[in-house]
Amino acid sequence: MELAGYGGGTMTGVTRAAVKASSTGAGQVPTIAFERERFELSCGAILLVSRRRGAPVFSVRAQIRGGASRDPAGAEGTAFLAGRFVDQGTADHTEEEIANLLEPVAGELVGDANGVGGSVAGPAWKQLLGIIAETLIKPSYPDEKVARQKGRLLSQLQVEQDDPRVQGTRNFRRLVYGDHWLGRAAYGTFESVSGIEASHLREHHSKHWIARRCVIAVCGDVDGKRVRALLEELLRDWTPGTPFDPEASTFPRLGKRVAAFRAKRKQVHVFLGHLGIPRSHPDYAALTVMDHVLGAGPGFTNRVSRKLRDEQGLAYSVYSDIHSSAGVLPGTFVAYIGTSPENVPTAVAGILREIRTMQKKRVPLPELDVAKNYLIGSFVLGFERSGRRASYMIAEEIHKLPADNLLTLPGKFAAVTPDDVLRVARENLHPDSCCLSTAGPTPKRELRAMLDGS
Repeated sequence: MELAGYGGGTMTGVTRAAVKASSTGAGQVPTIAFERERFELSCGAILLVSRRRGAPVFSVRAQIRGGASRDPAGAEGTAFLAGRFVDQGTADHTEEEIANLLEPVAGELVGDANGVGGSVAGPAWKQLLGIIAETLIKPSYPDEKVARQKGRLLSQLQVEQDDPRVQGTRNFRRLVYGDHWLGRAAYGTFESVSGIEASHLREHHSKHWIARRCVIAVCGDVDGKRVRALLEELLRDWTPGTPFDPEASTFPRLGKRVAAFRAKRKQVHVFLGHLGIPRSHPDYAALTVMDHVLGAGPGFTNRVSRKLRDEQGLAYSVYSDIHSSAGVLPGTFVAYIGTSPENVPTAVAGILREIRTMQKKRVPLPELDVAKNYLIGSFVLGFERSGRRASYMIAEEIHKLPADNLLTLPGKFAAVTPDDVLRVARENLHPDSCCLSTAGPTPKRELRAMLDGS
């Protein structure tokens, strides 16, 4: 990997090439190396640019650190609405004018609790950056438009109050995270959203959408210095503010906890698991491979699908995963299955049995190789999309990943051994301390016995 000078507040690691083969102990492993530049803008925001020559699509993502953790108590969903409704107008353009600017150039603009992003046909990249800049520094949140959009969200939330899968997911997160903000849905509840008005969104944006909490990632056929020059001009009046200072987080201890959302359905949604890992975990690569053996890969590579779905016919959908939710804070290990009410005990016992088998017996090499080959191939192919590259650059910045992470990670996947999988399964999976959430006709009183008797 070529590295430019590191420092000076301008360009920091630039890699050149696209996808190439790298020799590792496991043989020729495809890796990703793409051009990236890092700039610190005068306003305090970080700008990351990846030039993808000949790319037809230009993608941008502006990430605001803090997200849903900044929601006021009782007003959960404020950060989400501030991001989702940021396209309803700015000081310079109405919602209709923004739509008219983007539609002819195949553009889109989407916001959420963590910021705003979009894409456009490559030649129109300046147009998109101009609109993104307006949403960052001068959104208007018109009262009437916010009220209309909020009404639509409330209708969705009202429907979700009776949606078993949604409620099962929410209960599972509460069991794992307790009162921590990660235990709540980022878009809030019907009750919390009902009390949020446009004035609250303007206040939230003014307080938290500030330059020193923002990372902007751009990918397309553009020159990094030209992007930097344009954003310096567009964001010259943005309030720098103070960097994001996260509060210390505490979570409930591992332990058996249960919750049931009762609904008259022919299917029960089952969520089983516990607190997971942060992205900085030293065994992230090995745990990702373990996931693909146990339950994260397609059916032919993972055990819970093969055993519970294909062999026992308990469900159409079943999976387990610990790596994909890993963030700055720990994610979750979760195993999910949708099954009939009479099969819930069998399904729970089956999932726990497969977890314990991972902790007792080494994965046979042929099975491990199938999982690793699928993982490595799909990982590399994902970077053919501009949006994926932009998202990765933000993750690299926020998680402080090594500059050579993309070059080395596929090789780390390839180097994982049966002993590695056995060790990380023993250290990071806790079948005797799982939370269990169900949604369907299964009563809560039966759930603890499923955990105790497995």
